[in-house]
Order: sequence, then structure tokens, then C-alpha cells
Amino acid sequence: MRANRGRDTRPELALRRAVHRLGLRYRVSYRPLPQLRRTADLVFTRQRVAVFLDGCYWHGCPDHHRPARTNDAFWRDKISANRDRDAETDRLLIEAGWVVVRVWEHEDGAAAAERVRAAVAARQGCRD
Repeated sequence: MRANRGRDTRPELALRRAVHRLGLRYRVSYRPLPQLRRTADLVFTRQRVAVFLDGCYWHGCPDHHRPARTNDAFWRDKISANRDRDAETDRLLIEAGWVVVRVWEHEDGAAAAERVRAAVAARQGCRD
């Protein structure tokens, strides 16, 4: 598992390029809430929008996740814990006034970038 990258993956770079092409500027691999050890892939600090790009295997995509062939119980528990952590992260960020955008790695980069743009634009005037 050490070889799995935490950032700058191919889907993440595609999303970042597409978002950048739309004229949006963001922070990369940034903690939206400093006291919470959770890092978002893209963060728009002024608009308080956090974007997470989730891998189909690691986060249990309903369309593409396939159970492991070996050590099934371990991986089932691991993926379940990841999903629980994702839900908790979303809840904590929403409670703190953030908007959370979740993107699956298989999604089209341009379509996902448009969802991000819409979330940022909706928050453009909402500053505390």
C-alpha cells in the first residue's frame, strides 16, 4: 500500500487541470479545518468549499467497487471504515459552514469541474 499515492494521482491532476481551465484557483491537499486531521484534494478557502476526489476501490464506489479476492474480511472492514470516515468528514465540515463536493475517480473531469464551479459560484457571496 506504500506505493499508493496520496496526491497528484492521474484523476486528481485531470480534475485540477479542468478546474484551473475554468479560471478557479484553489489550494491543493489542504486541511479545511486545521484541528481536524482530514485533507481535502482541492480547497477554496474564501468560499469554504472542500473537494474530495475518491478512488473507486478505496472508498467503495457503488458502480465500480469489487470485493477483494484475498483477505476479504480485512478489506471489507477497511472500505467500510473509509466510508464512515468520509461521512463523518462531510458532517463535520457542513457543521462548520463548509460545502463538500465529492467526486469519484471515474467521473469525467470536465463535468466534475463544472460541479465544483457551481458550488464555488453559489458560495461566492457567502462570506462570514
